[in-house]
Amino acid sequence: MVYKILTVAGLATFEIYAAIPAGFAFKLSPWVIFFASLIGGLVGVYVAAFLGDKIRAFFHRNKPVKEEKPKTGIIYRIWDKYGVIGLGYLGTMTVGAPVSIAVGVGFKVPLNRLITWCCLGVLTRCALFTIIGYFGLKLF
Repeated sequence: MVYKILTVAGLATFEIYAAIPAGFAFKLSPWVIFFASLIGGLVGVYVAAFLGDKIRAFFHRNKPVKEEKPKTGIIYRIWDKYGVIGLGYLGTMTVGAPVSIAVGVGFKVPLNRLITWCCLGVLTRCALFTIIGYFGLKLF
């Protein structure tokens, strides 16, 4: 049972979309699935936040400085419209927290605010998908 819970938490570190169905496949309680995926998702947020800057610095230390490109495109329009909340909360709900953190580091967003909104997004995402999975299985 412990290995099943750790598997769900480990999967949630990278992708919650895989962790919650795995928890139901392991026949775990919905509460156990929720808390394991929540803890795994929060660990993923903090790992991406605190290691993301170091990884970026490692890859960019030997690169020559490029000219600044004009800020056009859909990502910049979303960033201008929704800001940190859109990137942290909505980004976490759609593509996941590690991707949202990576984009935020690229945009030089204040990390404390981004982490806060990503954590709220992980909480909402875990609760929502656990509820959907639980009641979806009740239909069968």
